[in-house]
Formats: sequence, C-alpha cells, structure tokens
Amino acid sequence: MIQRSPGGWEGNGMIGIQKEALFYEHLERSRVHCHLCFHHCLIPKGKRGKCGVRENRGGTLYTLVYGKSIAQSIDPIEKKPLFHFYPGSRSFSVATMGCNFRCLHCQNFHISQVPGEESLILGDDLPPERIVELALKERCSSISYTYTEPTIFFEYALETARVASRRGLKNVFVTNGYITPEPLKTIQPHLHAANIDLKFFKDETYREVCGARLRPVLDSIRLYKELGIWLEITTLIIPGYNDSREELEAIAGFIARLGAETPWHVSRFYPTHRLLDRPRTPVDVLHTAGQVGLDAGLRYVYTGNVSCEEGENTYCHRCGRVLIRRRGFAVMQTSLSGSRCPGCGTTLDGVGFDNIPE
Repeated sequence: MIQRSPGGWEGNGMIGIQKEALFYEHLERSRVHCHLCFHHCLIPKGKRGKCGVRENRGGTLYTLVYGKSIAQSIDPIEKKPLFHFYPGSRSFSVATMGCNFRCLHCQNFHISQVPGEESLILGDDLPPERIVELALKERCSSISYTYTEPTIFFEYALETARVASRRGLKNVFVTNGYITPEPLKTIQPHLHAANIDLKFFKDETYREVCGARLRPVLDSIRLYKELGIWLEITTLIIPGYNDSREELEAIAGFIARLGAETPWHVSRFYPTHRLLDRPRTPVDVLHTAGQVGLDAGLRYVYTGNVSCEEGENTYCHRCGRVLIRRRGFAVMQTSLSGSRCPGCGTTLDGVGFDNIPE
C-alpha cells in the first residue's frame, strides 16, 4: 500500500519551488513545444500539457511537481516488479501527481489523473537530498520512481538519481515507456533498471484505453535495452482486450526478439477506475500466457496479482532447478552459487544476485 502525502500547494500550485522544465522549445505567440514524451504537446500560454503538471507561464515551461512527493513508501524490489535486479532488497519508492496516460484501468488514478487546468498540485516537500537520506537510513539498495509516471516528473527524478548514484544507490523507473530518446539518454548514466508496461500490442487499443500509441512504447523499450538498462516487462492481461492467443504471442515474440533473458510478468486484472465492466482475469489465462512466453523462447515468465507460488519462482532456464523461491513479494529461499545454478552451472540473467539477503 502506498502512503499518500497530505500536504499541498495553495492557489494554482505554483507556490513553492518554481523549476523550469527540460526538453522543450519556445514558439511564437508565447507557445512552447514539450519534447519530454511522445505526446509532443504544443502548449499555449497559461495552459498545461497532457500530463497536467507542466505549465506554460509567459512562454516558459515549468514543472509543477519538482520536490513535491504525493506518495512514498519502502517496498520490496519484487513489488515493482523486478525479480532479477537485487532480489530480496528494499527500494525507497516515490511519486508525484500526474501522468501522461489516461488509462481506464489505472489503480492509482487518485494521484495520477490531474483533473483540470486549475487543479491543485498536492504533495509534501521532499527534496532529492532528503529522499536519498531516507533511503540510506532505511537500508534500501535503490530508489524507485513509480506509482504514477516518472517521465512527467523527470527533472525531480533526474536530480534525485544523480544524488543517489553518488551515494551508492541504484535507480529504477516503473514506467509506461513513453519517454523520448533525449531525456532517456540523459538519465541513463544514473538509471540502472526499469520495468516497462507493454499493455497491448494493437495501436487502436492503446488509443482507446490509454490515450496513447503503441509504436513509441516499442521504440522506447528497444532503446532501454540498447542503453544497457536492466529491463523487465509487465503485461496486465485484461479480458477482451489483450487475452487472445494471437496478441499474447505477438507480445511474447517482441520480447523474445529483444532478448530471451528479458523477464516477462503477466498479471491478473481486477476491475477498477473506469474499467468496471470487465471480469477479473481467469487464472487459466495467466497460465496460458506463461506457456506462450516459454514457447516463444523466453527464459523467465512470472505471474502476478494471483496466488500461484510456482509462478513467482525463478528457475534455471537450462535444467529447471528452482533458484529463487518466492511467496508474494518475499524471497523465501535461494539456491544460487553466486549468480550460477549449483546444478548445471548456468549463469542466471540479471543484476545483484551476490547480495540476496539471508
């Protein structure tokens, strides 16, 4: 459960730190063109972008959420979910208000969906240096930018990641993958892992359910991989939208072409927000999706949001031995020799297996 911050800004949300945004250009008539995400918003004077948290004030684009945390918590890294990045470790998780998607099934809609141009920007003052201090105090191995969409609070995440890197902490994005190449390359030296939602494999469904497009997400996923950021993919299986065998095979095939070592998390849908007319995902559909992933050549496929112990374990992709046994988000047992299978000697793909807590 995330911890929501109770504080807020007065007026239109501009009292507090006024931070000029990155990655935009000035246009005529005091308009600006934001290049942070693939929406490429053209923002008139006095208006905000689709994310609701970047505002054009007199021809200068400001981020309204720098240093304003709406939620923070200490999470197991498996909750992101990341199963092959310092498994068993703790991650200090932080978010601001806002998102550049409008997902009908968003489970954090109360903090992600900024309702209008004059909406308050809520949050507690939590500067980057303080986040890092808290993470170290709580013996976290990483900081996760999560719950909403880290792209839209990029300036805040970037500075926090820089400070965290200097103090020996890792940085993680849990993201929809709509960031453009330039900002991703800017944060790459300080960004160590990401879980990206690949929600559907049809452009029309992305448009209908999320208000976005498919191809930019695919391009972004490829770039994360090329930049050497450890990557895991999550797909929430929604009945009637992406649960056909054809679509599951398309998603699994794309991930396999990225690299068979890329973990795929298939998760159970529960009705929420504005998508209340769909049933929860049948468990057998999750099992089918898992088998589709394995048949596509993926080495690691996990099932989430459902009690299924074998679907949470990490197995050696060569001999089938259980290497990490999990229950929920907790690592219960490991049988690794360093990062190798003690049975056949195969190296387990991922980062940080030498530091799994006892």
